[in-house]
Amino acid sequence: MAAEMRLDMVRNNWVVIATDRAMRPHDFPVSRSGGPGIDSGQFCPFCEGNEAHTPREVTACRQDGGEANTPGWKVRIVPNKYSPFRLEGDLSCSELFTQSSCKTLGQHEVLVESPEHQAQLHRLPREHIKLILNMMRERYQALAADPRVKYIQIYKNRGLFAGASLAHSHSQILALPVVPRENQGISDYHRRTGSCLLCEMIAQEREEGLRVIREMDHFLLLCPYASRFSYESWVIPKRHTAHFGDLNREETDELAFIIRDYLSAVLDSLADPSYNIVINTAPVNVPTDSGYHWYMEVIPRLIVTAGVEYATGFYMNPVAPEIAADLFRRHLEQSGGQSEQTR
Repeated sequence: MAAEMRLDMVRNNWVVIATDRAMRPHDFPVSRSGGPGIDSGQFCPFCEGNEAHTPREVTACRQDGGEANTPGWKVRIVPNKYSPFRLEGDLSCSELFTQSSCKTLGQHEVLVESPEHQAQLHRLPREHIKLILNMMRERYQALAADPRVKYIQIYKNRGLFAGASLAHSHSQILALPVVPRENQGISDYHRRTGSCLLCEMIAQEREEGLRVIREMDHFLLLCPYASRFSYESWVIPKRHTAHFGDLNREETDELAFIIRDYLSAVLDSLADPSYNIVINTAPVNVPTDSGYHWYMEVIPRLIVTAGVEYATGFYMNPVAPEIAADLFRRHLEQSGGQSEQTR
């Protein structure tokens, strides 16, 4: 199998890519389903009518302005019941020889995407997905207003192999008191060159075309050059903007289309796998440069992370991103996934 090492410049780490062939969805060795099956018929606290079984809601979108913590909602945000993070007091840290620790200052929230237990994000009406995105943006802005918060991570786990413990469709919002190092390459690149890494990535990928799945008015869909995961794809805003919280109305409309139609194409192509959605954005309330550029990852979970990834940080990807992008392009064409918003 021909392979090469590619540098993931966003994370300053190496990925081993198989360049001459791709494992097909049924070649992967683990059960992949992201659909029903996690709950095994157990009680679901996220279903409408069970509001008393969650912490009191942070906010909700309700029909006819109904009372909080009662039925009649469309989208609901509650604190994560089992999270150690609380926005209480000030950050305190201690250090003793080789041991350092900090207080778990922060906020962890669950966004319940629909009152219906069997609803799936990619099958919701587009207007409903826009409600979800608007509530994410509003919570981002509200949490960013607290000077103790330094980073806001929005993510979604769907299916057992993506880390979901409940089948009811939901996303999560985590406010942290420190900045993760995961996307340090973006800032490093800007300090070194004076340019935005993702803006230059957009220009190069558009010119080459090998890994571009679809170009839209406001976003570019692509499989990144140094994909860590098989069939991984990125959704990058073409407007240079650091924060997901700065998403405007036109971008929200288009992102709702992407989540509904493009995500459906990904799941159809790969036989409905578990997946993660991760929104990477700039830190808040800390000095930053102008090189940050937010983006969203869609990561099917087809292979269990193995010892080599943990030991070296090098990911082994048996599916070349060029092959993955071609699969998604063809699927969108065959499924008639055309829109007045696409080019």
